[in-house]
Parts: sequence; structure tokens; C-alpha cells
Amino acid sequence: MARIDPWLALGVVVATAATDAVYVMFTSSVIARRRVAAANWSALWYTLSSFAVISYTNNWVYVVFAAVGSWIGAYVTMTFLHGGTGKPPAPITPEATD
Repeated sequence: MARIDPWLALGVVVATAATDAVYVMFTSSVIARRRVAAANWSALWYTLSSFAVISYTNNWVYVVFAAVGSWIGAYVTMTFLHGGTGKPPAPITPEATD
């Protein structure tokens, strides 16, 4: 059985939760066509994901903690962005071209 460091496992959960939260914000910025915001979120996304990848590549068990953190990050961020109603966001209207 692989030995699990609880602090490292917690770090992987937090890192992947933050990574998914940032990914949701990135996607939201892309959909809203906010280029600078999307680029900033993308840079942060890859920076955060590197911790999780480096942490669990030496021990496959940490993939489970990464999955838990990923789920938490996406769920919390979607709740923050859209509330708990479960209703889809309003459609994006095309910008008028002159």
C-alpha cells in the first residue's frame, strides 16, 4: 500500500480545486469575449495545475485527491457564478457591427 502524506494530499485537493475554479473563470471570460481576462486566467490556470501534476506523478494515489479537488473547485465556482438555482445563464447577444 502506498504511503499517503496528509499534508501533500490536502495540498493536491486545494491546488486542483483552485485550478478548476480558475478554469471556470477562464471559460467564462472566453464566452464573454474578454481577451485580457481570459489570458490572465489561462496563465494562472497553468501555474496552479503544475503543482498538482508534479505532486501526484510520483504516486498515483494522489490522482484521487486531484479528482476530489477538481470537483470541489468546479462546483463552488459554478455556484458562485450562477447561484444555486441551476438555471442556465442568459444567452450572449451578438455585438452590433458598424
